[in-house]
Amino acid sequence: MIDKALGWIRSLTELGLAVIALGVVLQIIFGAAVPFLGIDVVAAVVSLVKQLGAEGLVGLVSVWVLWGIYSKK
Repeated sequence: MIDKALGWIRSLTELGLAVIALGVVLQIIFGAAVPFLGIDVVAAVVSLVKQLGAEGLVGLVSVWVLWGIYSKK
């Protein structure tokens, strides 16, 4: 049962990353005025990177932990 739940979580995570990547590509191609997105994906990603960068070592460690969790397929 736990393996099934982890499979769903991994699938949702991959779907989320694919949607974020699609949003970034669409904004690069069409500019910030992509009507069906509703949010500025590039600005949200840049803001997240700035927040993690402002935290210094803690931000770096958190990115490392998240990457480690994601790469354990």
